[in-house]
Amino acid sequence: MKKRAIGLMFLIFLLLLGTLAGCGKKKEEVSDYYIYYLNKDKTKTVAIGYEPEASDTEGMIKEMLKVLSKDTDSPDYQKVTPDKVRISNWKLENAQLYLYFNNDYSEMDNITEILCRAAIVRTLTQIDGVDCISFYVGDSPLTDLNGTPVGLMTSESFVENPGEQINAILSSEITLYFSNKDGTKLVPEVQEVHYSSNVSMEKLIVEQLLKGPEGKGLRSAVPQGTKLVSVSVLDGVCFVNLDEGFLNQNYEVAESIVIYSIVDSLVELPSINKVQISVNGDSDMVYRDKYDLSVMYDRNLDYLDSNAKTEAEQKEENKEDTGD
Repeated sequence: MKKRAIGLMFLIFLLLLGTLAGCGKKKEEVSDYYIYYLNKDKTKTVAIGYEPEASDTEGMIKEMLKVLSKDTDSPDYQKVTPDKVRISNWKLENAQLYLYFNNDYSEMDNITEILCRAAIVRTLTQIDGVDCISFYVGDSPLTDLNGTPVGLMTSESFVENPGEQINAILSSEITLYFSNKDGTKLVPEVQEVHYSSNVSMEKLIVEQLLKGPEGKGLRSAVPQGTKLVSVSVLDGVCFVNLDEGFLNQNYEVAESIVIYSIVDSLVELPSINKVQISVNGDSDMVYRDKYDLSVMYDRNLDYLDSNAKTEAEQKEENKEDTGD
């Protein structure tokens, strides 16, 4: 009887030990941070739990960049960049991380490049103090297939599973505000656009503004030759970074029309409440001696052309009547 009791106690001890070991294993599998890799077929990213040794922002950036560059021992996932692709330099300014790649980055095919970008951005934006990331190849900002700068990116810049939706083309109706031919009023134009699932709506809107209107009697309010450097949204504020072409003054278009063409178009998006414009990252300037670019601007429909607005409303009514 005594031996039986001892045996029972020993069995209970083993069960408790197993439970404790199981709890310990479960704790190790849960992580506050993840390194994103490519799956073996290079069709999507894979998140693997990681516990960094560093605790400060710059230390964690260095550590995670080093991990991202190393080959893995797993047959199920692999590092995101080819061996020849390297980060030659990086800098962190105002929670914006700038990564400088060597020229071999441009040799990646389109799908691999986007997956690589998604994995790196998702990995590094987990770090406290890194809000968004910008890629450079050599000294030049990374551009997409159309030659447009990709700009600042956050983890929300990518679809949840980019490998499966990499070539998905979406369509949407957007409302853009262009200048009338006199440059004195804003005219809304509804455009139906088709775009890649990896392009953010705010970037799409700015690009369409730069491209210009489809309708006759309208003109782009933004100075010709302006290029988009980056666009990002944080806490309801859209930060639009344009190149120096924005400073090429066209006095045929009033400065208020230029500013609110951008602001009113972007605030059409439910995720955006205010807009701040900068030139090559610099917002410490006054546009045409009137509009302080350090200010975050709200929607302002005071400059709408009342006649054009009526025409736009009539167009919408006609669409409803025809059932389109």
